[in-house]
Amino acid sequence: MSALRTSELVKRYGGILVTDNVSLDIRPGELHAIIGPNGAGKTTLINQLSGELASNSGGITFNDEDVTGLRIDQRARCGLLRSYQITSIFEQFTVRENVTLAALGAREHGFRFWRPLLGRPDLARQADDALASCGLAEHAQALAGNLAYGQRRQLELAMALAAQPKFLLLDEPMAGMSVQESQAVVALLASLKGKYSILLIEHDMDAVFTLADRITVLVYGKVIFTGTPDEIRHHPEVKTVYLGEEGIEA
Repeated sequence: MSALRTSELVKRYGGILVTDNVSLDIRPGELHAIIGPNGAGKTTLINQLSGELASNSGGITFNDEDVTGLRIDQRARCGLLRSYQITSIFEQFTVRENVTLAALGAREHGFRFWRPLLGRPDLARQADDALASCGLAEHAQALAGNLAYGQRRQLELAMALAAQPKFLLLDEPMAGMSVQESQAVVALLASLKGKYSILLIEHDMDAVFTLADRITVLVYGKVIFTGTPDEIRHHPEVKTVYLGEEGIEA
């Protein structure tokens, strides 16, 4: 059984082929990374998987169900979530309120503000569990607008976790972070491995090779190889087109 499978996904813009018959097979509980040079089509692919972009052809199967025709919100309610797609951060609300709102939004089609938001024990538990998982429990009562950049990215992930996803799509979660912030996110993602199926797009190769169970290399929209970090590190074509002749030491 696959957690997520794609079959020959294609996305074109006019005569430009951005994703070229991409077929993936991601296993339950796997952290699967996608790497490739700038312009390889990585973000376009994750947009196709989340439902943000419709594909020109090909199919997407999630937990053995065809989700190719589902909208982004329908895929999210099935448990296929991109980290930011539950809601934007409300800077004037506390960290805990943001995460509770995300939990509520995943369950109901409309926010019912006349109901005491924090008076629902089920949502409060989901929020507190997500905050603890993301290392933000001590900041629960802080205003979201006062968080540092790295903490805001952790909050986005906590909001996704509060929605009780089955699969997480993460597009460069460490972009713009300091070394210390990146290390904290690597530790966080390592703690989530096995609990969720995760597709990770990330330019930080040290993070990718530390975290990934398997890696797919995308070049000009086409998959050229999928394998373990060790297989990727020593694959001749990958070394030539992306990693450099010396590969990556780890």
